[in-house]
Amino acid sequence: MNERAIRSLAPYRRSLIPLPESASVVDARIGDHGPALLTLEDGSVFPGVSWGAPIASGGDLVMNTSQSGYQEICTDPSYAGQVVLMTYPLIGNYGRLIADDQSTRPWLRGLVVAHATAAISDDAAQLAALLRAHNVPAIAGVETRSLARRLRETGAQRARISAPWESDFEAAVAATKLITPWESEDFVAQVSPTRVETYGDANEPLVVVVDFGLKSNIVRALRSRGLRVRVHPHNTSSSDLLDGGPVGVVLSPGPGDPARLTGPVALAREIIATGRPLLGICLGHQIVARAAGAETKRLAFGHHGANHPVRDLPSGRVYVTAQNHEVEVVGGTLPADSGFEVSQINLNDGSVEGLRHRELPIETVQYHPEGSPGPLDATPVFDRFMSAIAQSER
Repeated sequence: MNERAIRSLAPYRRSLIPLPESASVVDARIGDHGPALLTLEDGSVFPGVSWGAPIASGGDLVMNTSQSGYQEICTDPSYAGQVVLMTYPLIGNYGRLIADDQSTRPWLRGLVVAHATAAISDDAAQLAALLRAHNVPAIAGVETRSLARRLRETGAQRARISAPWESDFEAAVAATKLITPWESEDFVAQVSPTRVETYGDANEPLVVVVDFGLKSNIVRALRSRGLRVRVHPHNTSSSDLLDGGPVGVVLSPGPGDPARLTGPVALAREIIATGRPLLGICLGHQIVARAAGAETKRLAFGHHGANHPVRDLPSGRVYVTAQNHEVEVVGGTLPADSGFEVSQINLNDGSVEGLRHRELPIETVQYHPEGSPGPLDATPVFDRFMSAIAQSER
């Protein structure tokens, strides 16, 4: 280690918090940028090793319990503005397939892992290459179990990954407290496209999607069922959306607080009034709920993982689902005359996981039916949407 590195390490060595050895937490095939800090707004400091982009960045810290799918997580627009903590201890142990990216770039603001590894020697197929190419910092060597327990006790907190070799704990914590709160940002406007895109052939039935943070697997799921898919920006008008007489409408997942989205809620209200088949997914589910008159509120630390059990109330069946959201629909605030009823609940905490309209062909789900966490339990959501389209066409 050179003289500069020894001088830079001195503040860490004087602290009571041990600095992890980079060789033990970051695979040599990835390489690291030196020591870094993860700081929380409550003043907690977690030293680690920088291995993503060598910059500082921060946002709301959320924990994901998935054992795999880290590529899809990193490219999921719903994580815009957030720092993601992976609780599984080894991340990077299989290569990246470009086709599995859920959008054109990563939207998260940082990645926190216990151990960063590389399964293959091809640099371009490593997770580190994706993060570095898009200026997303990552830190390894953090005691992720302790960090997850802290979040469960305190709820969501702002967090910051420092640039390599930062060593001033107090300055790092102060910078963390200056990060704009999650509720105060319009993330949908950041991730939504600015133009309309169409996928499929002109002779196929047309379904339109409002992109609040669309994942590519949703388009694949619809295309695999023989539908032409036209994707609209988040601020589209109902006249533009319904131009050409689409057989169905999908409101996509996305990041942020639905309480901010008065325009999309008004759009959902107009779509409901047409009686067309409508599917709302994640943020789309919350938008439909607010359009129906229900309230939403933030969960303590969100649902982020690939093994959340959901019970379908009419059938009694239980599904294993992939989830990624900060907000829940408050079922008790759903107006009795709205025509909607709670159709699914989360078996971990009883939160609302789905709505159905009693008369109209409308269903919403809080989870991600396009996700494949191992089981394919949730894919029938798209099949029910297809059935609703077929019945409405009769």
